[in-house]
Order: sequence, then structure tokens, then C-alpha cells
Amino acid sequence: MENDLAGRAANRADILERAAAEMAAMGVDTAFIDRLVETFYGRVQAHETLGPVFDARLAGRWPAHLQRMKAFWTSVAFKNGAYGGKPVQAHHGVEGIAEGLFIEWLALFRATLADLEASDAAQAWFMATAERIARSLVLSLFYNPAFDDPRRKTSAG
Repeated sequence: MENDLAGRAANRADILERAAAEMAAMGVDTAFIDRLVETFYGRVQAHETLGPVFDARLAGRWPAHLQRMKAFWTSVAFKNGAYGGKPVQAHHGVEGIAEGLFIEWLALFRATLADLEASDAAQAWFMATAERIARSLVLSLFYNPAFDDPRRKTSAG
């Protein structure tokens, strides 16, 4: 058992080290993540369609949300477990949330990365990650397997 625990600790240390090296090679550190989150969510608040949806949910709680998002992105980038929330549950029941808003969210996120002059590698990594997250949330929030039931489909002709 002692060897197993030592092996796990070494593996975890290796994962953390590789993630830190990968982020450093892209020019990403915690200060960059802080700027990204602050800038992006500032733009979300001012956005004509995203702003009202977010503000209805987060009014009076923006500082806590920003801290949570910094922990989330730090955890994802550095694989350090800084975030312990449940993103799918957090988005259930949000008034005004719609599938199309995720496209706007991604476009705004992409523009923010470009405006912050993130390296090409960082932009690619963050966008691939954000797209996976958005796809997961869309499937969790809006997908109904009954719509894929072949018995519901009719052929024209």
C-alpha cells in the first residue's frame, strides 16, 4: 500500500509538472488567467444578450463568481484541483439560458483571447477547452435523446 501511495503521489507530481511546463510554454500563468477572467466577464456583463442572463443569476455576486472562474480555469490549465464545483448543476435552471448563447459566449471568449494577445498556442488551447466545455453544457442542458429516436423520423418521398 505504501508503494501504491508513493506511486500515486509521484504520478500526481508529474502531471502537475507537465501541465505547468505546457502552460509556461504558451505564456500562460495565473496572472494571465486572472486577466482573462476579469476581461472576459467584464465583457459578458456589457454584452447585450449574455449580460442580462448572467446578471439575473449573479447580481450582487460577481466578485465571488470571478474568483470561482479563476479557480476553474486555473484548475483546468494547471490540473491542480483548485476548482471543486459542479458546472452542469450550476447552469441548470438559469433563467434565459438558451443553446444559442453558447455560440455568443465562445465568440466573445475568442475575441478576448485575441485582444489579450495570447500566444497562438494559448488561444488554440483555451478555445479547444472552452468548446469542449460548451458542448458538454449544451448536451447536458438541452439534449433530449428522444429526438434521436428513429421512430420519430419520417422520410420524405
